Amino acid sequence: MSWDSYIDNLQAHAKDSEGKSHADSACIIGLDGSKWTSDAQANAIKITPGEAVNIGKCFQKNDFTPMQAGGVHIAGIKYQFLREEDGKLVLAKKKDHGAISMQKSKTAIVIAHVPEGGQQGTTNKAVAAIADYLESLNM
Repeated sequence: MSWDSYIDNLQAHAKDSEGKSHADSACIIGLDGSKWTSDAQANAIKITPGEAVNIGKCFQKNDFTPMQAGGVHIAGIKYQFLREEDGKLVLAKKKDHGAISMQKSKTAIVIAHVPEGGQQGTTNKAVAAIADYLESLNM
C-alpha cells in the first residue's frame, strides 16, 4: 500500500476558502520511527531515519522533554518547540522557515510543514483529519 497519496489528501484538507494550501509538504511515520511515506513523492518532507526515530520515541513515551530542550529536528532543520497538547499534538516553528504540525494516531504520526506566512491553524486541522482517519482504521 502506498501512503504517498495521503500527502496530497492532507494538502487538500489544508486549503483555505481561496483554494490556497497552507501545508507545502508532509509525511507520515510510524511510532517506531519507520517512514510510511516515501521521499519520492513531490511534496514529501524528507525526514531522516534518525529524526523519525527521535520523534517517534517522544510520542511513544508521551515525553516531549527532548524536544523542549533540543528542538524538533525535521529534514535537517531545527525548529523551536512551541507546545504539546494531550500527548497527541506537537507544534514547532523556526523563523523564516515556517512551522511544523504533528499529530499522533494509534500507530503513526502525521507531520506537515507550514510555509512562512502560512496559517498553522488551517494545517493543524488537516493533520488532525488525516490522524483521525488513521485512528478510524485502528492505525
